Amino acid sequence: MKNHTISTRKPEPAIMSTTTLAELLAEADAAGHDHAATEKNSGLQHIHNHATGSIVWFPTWKKFRETADWSEAVDAAAEDLRSGSGSVEERAAKFLADDLALLLKRAAASTDVNAFVEENLRHHLTRTWAVADAVAKAAGKDLPTGSTTPSYFADYPYDVYAQDGGVFATTLWNDIIDARRNQALADEAARKALKPVSRKALKNAARKAARR
Repeated sequence: MKNHTISTRKPEPAIMSTTTLAELLAEADAAGHDHAATEKNSGLQHIHNHATGSIVWFPTWKKFRETADWSEAVDAAAEDLRSGSGSVEERAAKFLADDLALLLKRAAASTDVNAFVEENLRHHLTRTWAVADAVAKAAGKDLPTGSTTPSYFADYPYDVYAQDGGVFATTLWNDIIDARRNQALADEAARKALKPVSRKALKNAARKAARR
């Protein structure tokens, strides 16, 4: 019989820094129009909000771990995952699904979705990555590296690590912008489904059925 040992390996620590995400973002905003060079030198990525003429900067998942904000975000995520039933992975999957649904619901109800996406995109990205890191720490595993996606992201509609988080950001951005239109379409479909059928329509349907 083989002897089985329990792994005592601790999660790989992130590179800690006293630099805050706000400081990095301020530096990117002040760097001028060479956005490609800023991305290369800062560990940030950006999206052009053509509706407002603004540049929205956000960190890669790697860079976020190097900021002073990371440990606080992971601690907050761990607190969010303490309640609920099931394993920490199951609680993480539910939290992520609920958090995304709430974000899109708020976007659909916002009066200015272009302002909403600028105010909320970055926070949602970093919180999602923090949840994944909190789960890894709770399980005593290495932090996700992007080479494999944790299993509890199986039903999550975004690839959160592809292109260092760029795919996640751009796809979520488009979904936030489309949230109001998608909600309107869903509401219209629901209204049509509940619309009472007229007597004339019922008679016509009966005649067609009788001819068959």
